[in-house]
Amino acid sequence: MSELPDGSVGSVGSDGASRAAEALAASGIRHTLTTHGPVRSLEEAAAARGVEPRDIIKTLVVRRADDDYLFVLVPGDREISWPKLRAHLGVNRLSMPDKDTARDVTGYERGTITPFGSTTAWPVVADATVVGRTISIGAGAHGVAATAYGDDVVRALGAEVEDVTEPVAGQHD
Repeated sequence: MSELPDGSVGSVGSDGASRAAEALAASGIRHTLTTHGPVRSLEEAAAARGVEPRDIIKTLVVRRADDDYLFVLVPGDREISWPKLRAHLGVNRLSMPDKDTARDVTGYERGTITPFGSTTAWPVVADATVVGRTISIGAGAHGVAATAYGDDVVRALGAEVEDVTEPVAGQHD
């Protein structure tokens, strides 16, 4: 069990934050759960979580084929490089599911998706920039995040680590 931001203890259930909190606790990794109010930008989210924008990790759901998805962990200041991801996976075509499909295959609505506590344990690909630093990843509800060491997150999720992103257009590394 893991203490939730409101002081309650999480358990598996329909509540996304509770499922994520329990999965994080079960993973055995050291983490801190934080909550914050609504944010309108990556910069606001980073400030609310006390991290740099590049340390916020977006969990994106990618479809390989019908009923075959994966999670891609992408730093906030980067975006998926589709050619790199396709080459890594050895496929010619990938797509992003619509918000309803993403919710159906993960149990989380867009903007709250995390591999921790997902209703299906899809494979995870973490961008190479996730390792070696502290990161903040969504934790199943809007305004709820988990801060942990990237290497621990990768290990707990059994994630493949690969260079699959590029800087967001107009930004530099």
